[in-house]
Amino acid sequence: MSTQTFTLPDVGEGLTEAEIVTWRVAPGDAVAVNDVICEIETAKSLVELPSPHAGTVGELLVSEGKTVDVGTPIITFVTGAVEPTAAPAPAAPAEEGSGSVLVGYGSGHEATSRRRRPAERPVRSSVGVIAKPPIRKLARDLGVDLTQVSASGADGEVTRDDVMKHAEQASVFRNIQTPEWGDVREETVPAPQPAPVGLARGVSPARAGADESRTESIPVKGVRKATSSAMVQSAYSAPHVTVWKEVDATRTMELVKRLKASPDFADIKVSPLLIVARAVIWAVRRTPMVNAAWIDTADGAEIAVRHYVNLGIAAATPRGLLVPNIKDAQEMGMKDLARALNRLTTTAREGKSTPADQQGGTITITNIGVFGMDAGTPIINPGEAGIVAMGTISQKPWVVDGEVRPRWVTTVAGSFDHRVVDGDGMSRFIADVASVLEEPALLVD
Repeated sequence: MSTQTFTLPDVGEGLTEAEIVTWRVAPGDAVAVNDVICEIETAKSLVELPSPHAGTVGELLVSEGKTVDVGTPIITFVTGAVEPTAAPAPAAPAEEGSGSVLVGYGSGHEATSRRRRPAERPVRSSVGVIAKPPIRKLARDLGVDLTQVSASGADGEVTRDDVMKHAEQASVFRNIQTPEWGDVREETVPAPQPAPVGLARGVSPARAGADESRTESIPVKGVRKATSSAMVQSAYSAPHVTVWKEVDATRTMELVKRLKASPDFADIKVSPLLIVARAVIWAVRRTPMVNAAWIDTADGAEIAVRHYVNLGIAAATPRGLLVPNIKDAQEMGMKDLARALNRLTTTAREGKSTPADQQGGTITITNIGVFGMDAGTPIINPGEAGIVAMGTISQKPWVVDGEVRPRWVTTVAGSFDHRVVDGDGMSRFIADVASVLEEPALLVD
């Protein structure tokens, strides 16, 4: 019998600290190698840590909600005495070079590039459905009955795409469904009433209790800390200029309706965001400077013009703002891009976007229309020169051939780094995106 101490590992993300969000085990629990012991939150992702030992949990050294540095002891194990009675929980592939076995759920192409270990085999439920734990969670979140899902994975395993087929189509122009936000963090408190006659000025009989209920202190950490730092860096280092244009998107809406009804897209979720994404990629080819980046060097500065598009999609999640991106989106056709958007939004909705998913973006789309907003002035994602904001699509009166008709109208806006993009370039780019939304046939080369 021996006692082993497990320290918070470097999860291969270049980060130095993480928060212990939830312990999945308690002292005295029997565990096997790769059983998930806790969930940690870094500045970029939510990660499940598996046990590196088989034995019994000794002591939890860090409480939930506490942020600790990499290398801090977090748990002890008693090994060589007790065998676990439960089958090991499935574990996803580890990040190579991290020094520890980690559970994380990345994109599909990453998963297939690594050999599945025995501990990664999916679990069969009592009703005979084969699905990994994150897929079961996704199904629960979307209200999908796994027994009704047609499995397409190896050995009859239900995949993310299988679950998405049974999820409802997103509402108009909605790239991510509004998440459940949990506990209310802010509430309106009635204004204090004048003190009764006879009490000293400024004295209230319920003062002590009222003060504690009027405000709440929320620590700035994790995603919020990383986002705030990035936004300040971007806002105060890159001179932002925003332009926008109102657009008749009726033909875009007609195309989306046709794609949804097409047998070729029967297994793919389609929304106007797909057309917006294609429009941005198309417009980048005509104005490549919006896809560039300003880089400070020892000799001054240079502009890096990228001849590829890693398309970022700003996602509002319960963990905060995440901006995962689709790598080499310019190489994708309509169906492949739609599938990539589905995977990206599903992963973000699960809170499983990895740091790799969020690194290397070249230009970003933010869909403020999901919140009912018509337009906005977005802040550029650091390392990029442009960001496109899409407003809500709604029916409005529009003049067509001299007559006022009801049309589906939206506003496309863009903020740009004026060090990289001149006024004519940013105006031409937004005009091109608007042109595609007005006439999607422009996408046919």
